Amino acid sequence: MTAVLPPAPAAEEIARVHARVAALPAPTGRRTIAAPVTVSGLGLHLGAECTLTFRPGRAGQGIVFRRVDRPGTPEIPVHVSRAVASERRTVIGHGDEALHTVEHVLAAVAGLQIDDLVIDMDAAEPPIADGSAGPFLVALLDAGIADAGPAPAPLTLTEPVRVIDGESVYEAYPADALSLEVTIDFPHPLIGAQGGRYVVTPASFAAELAWARTFGFVREVEGLRAKGLIRGASTANAVVLDERGVVENAVRWPDEFVRHKAMDCVGDLALAGARVRARIVAHKPSHRGTVTLVRELLRHAAPVPTTAPASALPPAVPPAARPPVLGIEEIMKVLPHRYPFLLVDRIVEMEAKRVVGLKNVTINEPFFQGHFPGHPIMPGVLIVEAMAQTGGMLLLGQVPDPSQKVVYFMSLDNVKFRRPVKPGDALRFELEIVQVRGPVCKMHGVARVDGEIVCEADMAAMVRDR
Repeated sequence: MTAVLPPAPAAEEIARVHARVAALPAPTGRRTIAAPVTVSGLGLHLGAECTLTFRPGRAGQGIVFRRVDRPGTPEIPVHVSRAVASERRTVIGHGDEALHTVEHVLAAVAGLQIDDLVIDMDAAEPPIADGSAGPFLVALLDAGIADAGPAPAPLTLTEPVRVIDGESVYEAYPADALSLEVTIDFPHPLIGAQGGRYVVTPASFAAELAWARTFGFVREVEGLRAKGLIRGASTANAVVLDERGVVENAVRWPDEFVRHKAMDCVGDLALAGARVRARIVAHKPSHRGTVTLVRELLRHAAPVPTTAPASALPPAVPPAARPPVLGIEEIMKVLPHRYPFLLVDRIVEMEAKRVVGLKNVTINEPFFQGHFPGHPIMPGVLIVEAMAQTGGMLLLGQVPDPSQKVVYFMSLDNVKFRRPVKPGDALRFELEIVQVRGPVCKMHGVARVDGEIVCEADMAAMVRDR
């Protein structure tokens, strides 16, 4: 396990790493690394040993994790369509292939503006190291930063965006660079209300954010471990606070706590799949909240320019690493539904017999005006309807002229509701064709929130002329 860096040596180490980053040439194109480099250690929440290897990526590939311990070495692209915002950590992927607590690794990658990278892991959670992104930053510097092709198109905004997720409140504004204005408030004498503003460049990230460590409270330990979390946590890899102060350690800055929250934001923003250029104001940010923000940023992103000659464009991105397949404009060309009854926001995967759609549930949904106004819950029948609309996209996508067709659903069976869906939830609908008999198609559908099933159903449908 990596030993904690005490305050004085940490300051010296920060200065050395900052000097290395500041000496790098300004990025003019895509970035990757020059050679593989490995980091090993214990995971924070799952408590298992993991060996993580950064490997150079090909131009246009993006950031991709590989589970080398699973059959077939499954790949999980770093994109919000694969994200599951879970308690105290960011998770991408589902089931046995899922990767937990990836935010510190991604913060180091995004902080250095690395665009193309393969990250091999032989366990479900990367090493926690000292609780910061610093050790991963050093590993990437040791591997060497290399050019990987023409300059990438950044994510820029066309209009301001506001997101509220529980106590987390975000506002994002169009800007020419990424800046973070973060505030937190914890009822502890060493924390209280803290705030910081950071213009995020590789050099400023290395100096101000990369070495800020994760933190927690002694009073939470028993409850979190009962949930199967923080199994690998200790005072060597986290700032632990009791009622009096820091246990067996010392802070690196008086405001290390808000710096760490800002560092987490940098890591979670990497789920946009592009370098984010926006001024983001975040009050009490959380992993779940920032993932929700990324989804909204992508919905309000400026179109990517395509004026570059074909020879200058990077190779085609593999299907598994592509961003969403169909946005709302394309969906409205296929489905006849309109506001307030169009209930799917985008299609992120579509194959011959499978489709995945997303719906971001906000407090502004019209049905919340009358459905338990004091305790807003999405009606179950509308969850099923949204699932059916996602399935309709799959069926209509297989006919020559979908504008002249309509999908009629004929039956619903085995409908089960597992938990309520509330404002701030991101619904993921997964539908698969299980049988085709003449004009009738049978599908099985599942709706998830944060990877947990909230509804499932079997349904039959038929495509007919309008």
